[in-house]
Amino acid sequence: MTDYSDNRYVKLFDLQKSNQYAIGKTTYKIRLRKLKALKFALEKEYKTEIENAIYKDFRKPKLETDLTEIYLVVKEIKYAISNLKSWLKPQHVDTPLTLLGTSSYIKSEPKGVCLIISPWNYPLTLTFGPLVSAIAAGNTAILKPSEMTPNTSTVMAKIVKNVFDESEVALIEGEVDVAKELLKLPFNHIFFTGSPTVGKIVMAAAAKHLSSVTLELGGKSPTIIHESTNIKAAIRTIVWGKFLNNGQTCIAPDYVLIQESIKDEFVKAFKSKVLDYYSANPKDSESYSRIVNEKHLKRLVSYIEDAVSNKATIELGGDHNVSSNYMAPTLISNIAEDAKLLNEEIFGPILPIKAYKTIEEAINYVNSKEKPLALYIYAKNRKVVNTIINNTRAGSTCINTNAIQYSNHYLPFGGSNNSGIGKAHGFFGFQEFSNARSVLKKHTLGPLYLLLPPYNRLKEKIAEIAIKWF
Repeated sequence: MTDYSDNRYVKLFDLQKSNQYAIGKTTYKIRLRKLKALKFALEKEYKTEIENAIYKDFRKPKLETDLTEIYLVVKEIKYAISNLKSWLKPQHVDTPLTLLGTSSYIKSEPKGVCLIISPWNYPLTLTFGPLVSAIAAGNTAILKPSEMTPNTSTVMAKIVKNVFDESEVALIEGEVDVAKELLKLPFNHIFFTGSPTVGKIVMAAAAKHLSSVTLELGGKSPTIIHESTNIKAAIRTIVWGKFLNNGQTCIAPDYVLIQESIKDEFVKAFKSKVLDYYSANPKDSESYSRIVNEKHLKRLVSYIEDAVSNKATIELGGDHNVSSNYMAPTLISNIAEDAKLLNEEIFGPILPIKAYKTIEEAINYVNSKEKPLALYIYAKNRKVVNTIINNTRAGSTCINTNAIQYSNHYLPFGGSNNSGIGKAHGFFGFQEFSNARSVLKKHTLGPLYLLLPPYNRLKEKIAEIAIKWF
């Protein structure tokens, strides 16, 4: 990136601020050109570099990188390209009888200069995904990816520099202090993905400038398994969803609530499926990635030690290697209620299981926690499924599967309260980076003009009739 001297962030912000109206007036064809250029860079020019960079940061399998990083962003771009023209059209709305003689519509206009702060767990997807929405809506954007995935950040910086002029899109690498400095600036919109704790800091900073925010946060996403489910079928997706990216996924199953009658069957099937997917030695498996760094590995180790010190049972795994940031797929039961595993977002390859007797017990447990980003239900009994959905709240829910709701761009993605504010993906992402501007135009005199001053009894009667009937 270009060096902006001591106040380089201010200069870059001012550069984009002065250019925001020119960018905002661009036609959908020009925006399509930008999106297509980004798509080409991801699919063709930099695909191998991206795969290699993410492998260096996570030892992530190539196929997993393609599916969860490159493909998801390309899919987002393709969806925006196919729908952008219709999204930009004025949305005409009805006119009430009291406003006869007028017409109204809603115009989607850009919010302006946007800041996108992305995390380390899916560095490409969670940086360029929101950027697609920002470009489609006609904004300028400054990107600040996580410092924990330096190899991926370097490639993304190269892509941004080659595809965009910095007066419209720029990427700044650096430590946490860079994000702190950027948050001092009066952005029109801030899109942050990360933890609830940091989300509160971002929201507080945004409040100083009345910047609008999208907060894509995490939390503890429960998985409720009812005895009516097909355990073998359920295990296929639960093991995959939990250990995808080594458990470092905000919508991964965080803990399992399992009906007592099928707990032993679940544990047995879980062990068998881990063996199928990752072999008897996951550390040697080419399908199993790593924890992002030593700090996070030690955090996860402390969670296991805390649980075991309170007589929890390690059903599977628990072993780790600090030098390679490796932790085995781990399943733990009989966990004390005050254990960190049941109170902190895990964000790693550890799955706690907690038995319940009745669905009401499981529902009450979920509702005793903060609203989750995702809630997963495994059951064949339709009444049970509906009971859980109607008596819990969550950002999203999957029935008999998990995690794949993120890849459906027809669905809004986001949490509620502790798990987030606002929605992303597809049209919902476009809306998030747009202001819905209302426009009303007068064509002829209407009934409203009968009620202009000076007021009298006749006009009062007309108003009474209008209020009553219209």
